[in-house]
Amino acid sequence: MLVGHHQPTDVSGLAWESLGSWGLKALPARLRLVPTQDLALVEMTPASFLSRKMVYGVSGLLFPGVLTSGVILLGYQVPIVVPGVVGIALGVVGFMIPDFQVRSHATRRRTEFSRTLACYINLVALERSCGSGTKQALDTAANLGDSWVFRHLKEALDRGSWAGIPPGEALQELGTTLGLPEVSELGDIISLSSHEGAGIYRILRAKSTSIRESLLLADTAAAHESNEKMSLPVSLLGMIFLVILITPALLSMMILP
Repeated sequence: MLVGHHQPTDVSGLAWESLGSWGLKALPARLRLVPTQDLALVEMTPASFLSRKMVYGVSGLLFPGVLTSGVILLGYQVPIVVPGVVGIALGVVGFMIPDFQVRSHATRRRTEFSRTLACYINLVALERSCGSGTKQALDTAANLGDSWVFRHLKEALDRGSWAGIPPGEALQELGTTLGLPEVSELGDIISLSSHEGAGIYRILRAKSTSIRESLLLADTAAAHESNEKMSLPVSLLGMIFLVILITPALLSMMILP
């Protein structure tokens, strides 16, 4: 007979959190600044983020010294200043790596959130056109998807219901937390829905269309930028090929009397 069941403990996760919690208290203020909105979007705690910065930074700081020690053991002489300077540089780079990783991940997630939000707004508009109330339309639409975006929307609406906060304010708070102005604007629209009445359907559809157009413009700009980056290597290859074709003729002209 099964007597009991124990959930496995994520030891590594607890270690990251513990180290980061210590860093949040002990490090100088400038070194423990965290991108709160980006971390909320990628679902990482400030403690976990800071612990990664500390580990990467210390690893970069110590790596040249460890490598130099091995070189010295092999009988080679290395100036002490070299591992010191390189270690400081690598330590700074390592400390900054998590910032770039989180920023890149958050950028991709914001784009994904915006794409899904446009679909969500359409679903809310359809629910409203079928006669559902604003709160019911928001909840029903949030339950139709199982992605992480729909989960965030559903959790925000549920927290608002438990706290007695109107759904529009709950969405505004979510937009502020994640750094997503489109969600805050949706919250503004929902807050005005009681005054707009049936016109809310047209406003929601217009907002969905606006988000899609913004994403299309961003994709078009990214495609043009990629094409421009590809044109440079192609031009260099063309120049190299031209030099290869011309070089034999030039050499023959120089050799002939």
